[in-house]
Parts: sequence; C-alpha cells; structure tokens
Amino acid sequence: QVQLVESGGGLVQAGGSLKLSCAASGRTFYEMAWFRQAPGKEREFVAVISRSSAVARYADSVEGRFTISRDNAMNMMYLQMNSLIPEDTAIYYCAGDNRSGSIRYVAFRKEQYRYWGQGTQVTVSS
Repeated sequence: QVQLVESGGGLVQAGGSLKLSCAASGRTFYEMAWFRQAPGKEREFVAVISRSSAVARYADSVEGRFTISRDNAMNMMYLQMNSLIPEDTAIYYCAGDNRSGSIRYVAFRKEQYRYWGQGTQVTVSS
C-alpha cells in the first residue's frame, strides 16, 4: 500500500521555526514535493526535490526561509521552515510520484503527483 504521512505541524509564533517530515512507503518515489493550502485558497507549490537531492526548487514566497531535503535510505522527506510569517499558515501536504524514473527530475504542478499525504496543519500567529 502506497502511503505518505506528514508530521511536525503545529502552532508557532511569527519568526519561529518548524520542521515537517514526510514518511513514504509502498514504492520508490522519485520526484517529491511539498504543497500547501490555506483556507479559501487553492493548493499551491512550496518546494520540490529530485531523488538525487541534486535539484531543489522553491516558491518565491518561501525562498531563503524554507529548506527541503530527503533521506532515501529512510524513505523520508523534510521541510525545514524558518522565519515563519502568518501568511505561511496552511495545511501542508507531501506529494510524490515515480513516473519520471529520473533521479534529477522535479515537477512543480500538483497535477503531476498521484500520491498525497493527509496533510499537517501549520499555524503561525502574529
């Protein structure tokens, strides 16, 4: 059974930090990413990482504050979030797929991912 399970969300004050984790199981994931969805808004891209970790890209809104990483041996992906602001408040989702079969491929659109976690809530208070 293919599963992606997020953890690490919570309530934090503006300027604080959180580290999200995504535990993957059931298949080998190549392209993996974090998305988020705020109330009343569409799900948006946050960060993406290739299987080799050689390629990582970020949304402009989080560039320089968030860092994506992965540990293939442990089947884990992470999102270190620093200097959090209230606008970062959202449900954060882990996404993965393996259609590319490439260790350097990254995908930015939610339509390119078949597998999703259930989400973890991040709330940043001002």
